[in-house]
Amino acid sequence: MKRAVLIAAAALLAGSCAVNDAFPAPSRIETAAPAPGPYLGEQTLTALAQAVQGPPAPGSAEAAADHAASQRWRAFEDSDRWRLAQAHAEVRPNLAVQHFDCPLNTRLAEEPPPALMHLLGRSLRDASVASNAAKAVGFRNRPIVDDPDRRACIRVDDDLRSSASYPSGHATVGALWGRIMAEVAPDQAQTLTRIGDEIGVSRAVCALHYPSDVAAGQALGVALFQAVRETPEYQADLAAARAEVARARSLGLRNPGCAAERAALGQTPS
Repeated sequence: MKRAVLIAAAALLAGSCAVNDAFPAPSRIETAAPAPGPYLGEQTLTALAQAVQGPPAPGSAEAAADHAASQRWRAFEDSDRWRLAQAHAEVRPNLAVQHFDCPLNTRLAEEPPPALMHLLGRSLRDASVASNAAKAVGFRNRPIVDDPDRRACIRVDDDLRSSASYPSGHATVGALWGRIMAEVAPDQAQTLTRIGDEIGVSRAVCALHYPSDVAAGQALGVALFQAVRETPEYQADLAAARAEVARARSLGLRNPGCAAERAALGQTPS
């Protein structure tokens, strides 16, 4: 792998922290500081969580296929896709907003737009509450627990190692944020939605979730988005965030890691 490509991949995280083993391993998705409350009420969040179907039954054909699909990601350890997965582990809004830089041709984390931070912070709470509640549908070990020889792409503490793999909370917030960002910048809706979904895929790359964990988390994120966007508070926050992002895009800043990101997203398991 060329040194220039690796340097560019690291640049995607410029201004935050180093790529390798740089991210904390929380047992829950949460922000580093107190965040605004969720857009949705407790009753709605509980209903969305309860609608999540359980994981594949142990020993079933579905579980076997899931394990085999997970193993195919081992080929990408230490690759560009692996390093992008390390970056995607970051879900604190002021840093995670850079995941969406490349489709927008800007650098949002340089000076995080406050209205956008408020929008992502509130929606993160929706994703956190719903995904943590949904883990009650049935406990499932993470791939790194089922296979002690698997490597995680981030540091893993005991809390994360012992927590439920299904559904993926990162996949939930990624799918939710990707669709929110698609509304913030509709001209790049398809690419922004994909980036959000790739945040979930990165958890399979990292051996922290099975593919079905990711799929269930993404489905929950889509359901959350459909509910959140019906709230007047979201619509007001969206309008303010659109104006901020439009201004940021007009400044002509560029994230130097975008070439590496494109290369990474082109890597898929055979």
